[in-house]
Amino acid sequence: MSSSASFPSSSARQHPFATDVGGETGGSRPRPRDVVILIARVLLVLLFLIFGWDKLTGYADTVTLFTQMGVPQPSLATLVAIAAEVGGGLAILLGLFTRPVAALMAVYCVATALLGHHYWAMSGNERFLAEIGFFKNLSLTGGLLLLCVTGSGRIGVDARWRRR
Repeated sequence: MSSSASFPSSSARQHPFATDVGGETGGSRPRPRDVVILIARVLLVLLFLIFGWDKLTGYADTVTLFTQMGVPQPSLATLVAIAAEVGGGLAILLGLFTRPVAALMAVYCVATALLGHHYWAMSGNERFLAEIGFFKNLSLTGGLLLLCVTGSGRIGVDARWRRR
């Protein structure tokens, strides 16, 4: 076999989803990768926005639920939950301060998994439902940590600010 065979360099042939980490440099046109990141952001925050809105519009009911669950400072915890879920959800949706907000939301998800879904202390159907909630929160944490690495991509407020 001849050693003179030439293969395209990695810069000549690039996967459509490949780009620099974060997709934050080199032009402003969205690439397929940026569209996928946008779709992922939308899907990731649906849960936060839906249930955060429920907490906001049913504030008293949420405080009562948190009290029954033994959550410390249930009124304050409800406000924190609303701010995290609605505020953090909207920020990620819009691609606004994506990396730091995603990091804070990851911490929030782990905290709520431990505070609100302690399945190890339950039995029967209650345990089953709490276990689903616990691992759902850990799965959300994984998605949020990926956003800490990728950022918002080129479709979002962060990208618009970088281009200025």
